Amino acid sequence: MSQRKKGITGVPVNVITGFLGVGKTTAILQLLRNKPGHERWAVLVNEFGEIGVDGGLFTGQYAEEQGVYVREVPGGCMCCAAGLPMQIALNQLLARAKPDRLLIEPTGLGHPKEVLEVLSSDVYASILSLQKTITLVDARKLSDDRYTDHATFNQQIALADVVVGNKQDMYGEGDEKQLRAYVKKHASAHVQLAFAQRGVFDPELLQGAAGFGKPAPQCGHTHDHDHDHDHGKHASQESAPLIGDAPLPSSGFLKAENKGEGYQSAGWRFSADKVFNRRQLVALFGGLNVERMKAVFITEEGIFGYNLSEDALTEVPLDDCLDSRIELIARDLGTSIEADLLRCVAE
Repeated sequence: MSQRKKGITGVPVNVITGFLGVGKTTAILQLLRNKPGHERWAVLVNEFGEIGVDGGLFTGQYAEEQGVYVREVPGGCMCCAAGLPMQIALNQLLARAKPDRLLIEPTGLGHPKEVLEVLSSDVYASILSLQKTITLVDARKLSDDRYTDHATFNQQIALADVVVGNKQDMYGEGDEKQLRAYVKKHASAHVQLAFAQRGVFDPELLQGAAGFGKPAPQCGHTHDHDHDHDHGKHASQESAPLIGDAPLPSSGFLKAENKGEGYQSAGWRFSADKVFNRRQLVALFGGLNVERMKAVFITEEGIFGYNLSEDALTEVPLDDCLDSRIELIARDLGTSIEADLLRCVAE
């Protein structure tokens, strides 16, 4: 029976997690393409940066008329302030969407344990049905101790019900074998292992109860809400508007920064009347040396979404957006690109 007829009860919910640049957003977009036409799906997405870009990437490709509802929680991990930002956004999303399935994408630097604790709490006992947690991993990163020594990277694997080795088409000899060994050592005994290219995996992997709470290997990280995010005021303070929603100053743009977990972020919002040169943007993005870049821009050739990882820069046409936005994440951002972005404004 539809959730809309019987009220909001037992909504299947999957957490889809993974480290920076592994392809979480792409995977969710692929899942949405396979959504049953009669169902309504909701997506709650969290970003490390303060500006909030993922919501525009989703809503620019899927509208509520297509049964897809999206809500963002920008500015770090959703578990800050005892889960208040997450719960506010989640409650509003559930009330609006009355979904048949809920997908939650924490930031790649977020700790899924606290998100799962909120979802499995008494508050949501009758509302949500916690199903399998999917962790995407790029096996090529297992040779880099900046990943394997990072507590968040390991916690994401330890709490997974399904580990998906994404970007399999880019693996070298031995990468798949190394992932199997790493999962065997660091994941729970009940974990499934699958592989994917460009975020495409069997939607059936979403089905089934989560193993959260079952004994699992020690992930080497005790959290207790002491993680180092320096994002100042955001959704946990209801009197302060989110930077992504705040009025723009007379300059027509604003900048916001964040740091934590050994990374920095910088983001910009530009008013809709600033129209950018598409060719110049692509040239600028192609030369960036960052861990991640996501953007939505209004250009003289239309609206486009951009996604930059170490593998490639992708560009997709979007149907609509309210303004232009960009977020950069790196271990050291170095010199600001603000002046370069402003030079891309079309004459």
